[in-house]
Order: sequence, then structure tokens, then C-alpha cells
Amino acid sequence: MNVRVYETKNSVATHFAAFLEEEIRGREEYHMALSGGSTPRILFEELSKTDRYKIDWGKVYLYWGDERCVPPNDEESNYKMTVDHLLRNVPIPEENIHRIMGENEPSVEALRYGILLERELPSGSGIPVFDMVILGMGEDGHTASIFPHEIHLWDSEQNCEVATHPESGQKRVTITGRLINNSKEVAFLVTGAGKADKVQSILGKSQGYRQYPAALVEPVSGKLSWYLDAEAASALQSLNSD
Repeated sequence: MNVRVYETKNSVATHFAAFLEEEIRGREEYHMALSGGSTPRILFEELSKTDRYKIDWGKVYLYWGDERCVPPNDEESNYKMTVDHLLRNVPIPEENIHRIMGENEPSVEALRYGILLERELPSGSGIPVFDMVILGMGEDGHTASIFPHEIHLWDSEQNCEVATHPESGQKRVTITGRLINNSKEVAFLVTGAGKADKVQSILGKSQGYRQYPAALVEPVSGKLSWYLDAEAASALQSLNSD
């Protein structure tokens, strides 16, 4: 596991953007699952600086790790956030963008998107393989849209499941642990003081830490990295900062 700590969330975004640029360079195809949230928004704005990051977007294929069950023009849509802060700013072909259709009936969409992933992604051990899955983590330790009260969804035999937000009851479509842990690389982007306790519990493997879905991210043969700002890392000890 690689843990990187930076002073601010903006610094997290700039360093991860530079890492992505290097990863994509020289690749014929790069299949990446995106996350929603404030830190990915800053990352997307950074990647939109096409004069700084020389990415061949024609070989990048985008997917989503989860989506709220809302129309694509809804302010809560992860897809809309990506359009507003990245897709409208970079020359990526429309056919390279594979969104979760949050406006569809949730169970039907979970099935459809799972089949799409099987069709579009390379396969490893009979399971679709992402080159990169970008994840966030909530203050409750959830990741993608798998929450502690539905942690059983992590072990689903399906590629995608329908999750329910524990407070709002909002339905979401999420990829499951079988896909996340079959990825070549998984990167957590976690910022803010509200995440510090869960970061410490998970990375420090405190008693009961595996009740948090984010603790179950363990790529079978790939890499796992945590990109943290100083606030999210504030409860950790003996980590080097950049």
C-alpha cells in the first residue's frame, strides 16, 4: 500500500493529475472509473488544464464507480459534475464515455451497466478489469456507494448493485468489491478533517476496522494508493508528507 500525504486538497489533485498523465502516456487504452465528490471535482478542474497535462484523451475510456439515481442534468449527478468540470474541457470522444444512467429504474440499470462493463473492459479471471478505479471515502467509511449498513453488497457476485443512502433513502447504482479488487490500480482521494478518524482506523487496522467498506479495498494483484491531505492524515503517525 502506498500512502501519500499532501498539505492541501489542491495539492492532492495536482500530484494525482501528474501521476495519471504519466500512467496514461504510452498506453494504447486506459479504462478508468471515476468518483464523485469535492476532491474529484478539483482533480477534474486540474486535468482540464490541457496546456499543462498532455493526455491523449482519445485512448482514455471513462466509467463511473457509482451514481445517484437522478437524471444526468440533476445537480446531484456525478456525471453532470464530471461534464461541468472535465468533459466539456477536454477532447475526449463521446463514444469513450460510459455513464451510469441514473434516470433508469435502478435494478434495471445495475444489470445493464454490469453487462456494459463486461463488454467494454478487458477480462481477468472472468471479471472485468479497470486500469484505474478512483475512490473517495465518506465520513462513515463508505466507498463507491457501499455503506456500512449494506456492507454485504461488497461481496455480491454481480458487477453492480443498487444501494440505498442510509439517511436520505436515495437509491444509487454502484460497482461492487469484485470489480474494485480486480482492478490494476485503485486510488483513494481523501481530504478533510472529518475523515481523519476513519483513515486512522483503516490504515492503522484498529479493532473493528473492517466494518467500514473502504477497509475492504484490497486489490488481488493490483496496486492500492491513498492520497490524503494533511487534515485527513492528521490522526496518523509516522507518515512522510510531500
